[in-house]
Amino acid sequence: MQQVSDYELELMKIIWEKGGTALYAEIVEGLESKGNSLTKNTILSLLSRLVDKRVLKTGKTGRRNIYTAIITENEYQADQTIRFLDKIYEGSTKGLVATLIAKDLLSRSDYDDLKKQWDGGGKESE
Repeated sequence: MQQVSDYELELMKIIWEKGGTALYAEIVEGLESKGNSLTKNTILSLLSRLVDKRVLKTGKTGRRNIYTAIITENEYQADQTIRFLDKIYEGSTKGLVATLIAKDLLSRSDYDDLKKQWDGGGKESE
């Protein structure tokens, strides 16, 4: 899977929030609600790049373009997490978790939730 830029990721987040499919107007509305105002040409260029990267596909609904995510948010997060682990920690999840604990980024409650998940008895926390 190809990397996406921060702006491209913002568009993808909006599309994922809409259930994986969104019209151009819905994307613009989503950007504006987050305080991001990009020009029409910029948005269309970013959408085109996402189609080229095979992260999005486009279709028609009447005369309007509809954009559909080819990958889910979970798939993207998993891919990016693996890339991060490989790049920063040479694939060591233990190194990542040790850093999270050392910097107080993993609370006891988070640990307990993860342990339940590991043991197969808990739901994935958000």
